[in-house]
Amino acid sequence: MPKHSRQPAVLTRLTGRFAPSPSGPLHFGSLVAGLASYCQAKSQQGDWLLRIEDVDTPRVVAGASDQILRDLEAFGFEWDGAVSYQSEGFEKYKHYLDKLLDKKDCYPCECSRRTLREQGVPSGPLGQIYPGNCRAKQLSLENHSIRLNTGHAQWIKFVDRVYGEFALNLSESVGDFVLRRADNIYSYHLAVVVDDELQNITEVVRGADLLENTCLHIYLQQKLGFKTPDYMHIPLVNNAQGVKLSKQTGANALDHRNPSRQLFAALGHLGQSPQPQLENAGPREILQWAVDNWSIVSIPVERAAVAETFET
Repeated sequence: MPKHSRQPAVLTRLTGRFAPSPSGPLHFGSLVAGLASYCQAKSQQGDWLLRIEDVDTPRVVAGASDQILRDLEAFGFEWDGAVSYQSEGFEKYKHYLDKLLDKKDCYPCECSRRTLREQGVPSGPLGQIYPGNCRAKQLSLENHSIRLNTGHAQWIKFVDRVYGEFALNLSESVGDFVLRRADNIYSYHLAVVVDDELQNITEVVRGADLLENTCLHIYLQQKLGFKTPDYMHIPLVNNAQGVKLSKQTGANALDHRNPSRQLFAALGHLGQSPQPQLENAGPREILQWAVDNWSIVSIPVERAAVAETFET
């Protein structure tokens, strides 16, 4: 999709977003992702929206959403507009899922991970490659998951702002993927695609572990007739053992006692080159420098790197 049209009817304002999940506090990896999305939007005079991705309600930690807001404020971030919450959007997710069901693009499925494992189903980059067992079964929608049919040899390609051209054969590497679980929880894939469309997101900036997921999202966008935003993935933050920093692996929460030091380190992880004395500046001053000097070409192209730790 061309980034510029020769005769645009309306100039579209660049809109980015930061979309953390409230399954725990923000950590250094979250800060890197938020900083990159903020700089990418603000360096182009765009809007930066904040979305709390709490669609998976059983995983939500009480108080985590409010803590995320406090963390961002302590680190100098200011978002545009009201904070959006996926938990308030179930009706819109149902609306678009019903459209796919009406077009026979998805179907109910009774297969569990355990069943597929017992069948010896192989795994791909995103887990078990679903073989389409339930495509023709015509099961009830109740108490079953709903999967999107990926067809046969469905290649999806896109050009990432950091990693260049990326392609994935959905049929061979992923199979039909879940849009709604059997417990009626809508999937991350459906929720994020619908929200990006309805919020007019023009560019998505997120971790490199989601490169493969982006191909799923583009395919779903095509099925729903949605626009495809630009994508930019950034290197993950690993701990000293080479494991991605995450809430699940016990990553340390952001420390409000010295936000400037952590922002400075996050800029370094993103390949930016602030002057050493900037580490002693306040968070807002560091963010302004980061926006004014933001350089995509300086971002490392490896998919992960070990981060500095913050124990004090």
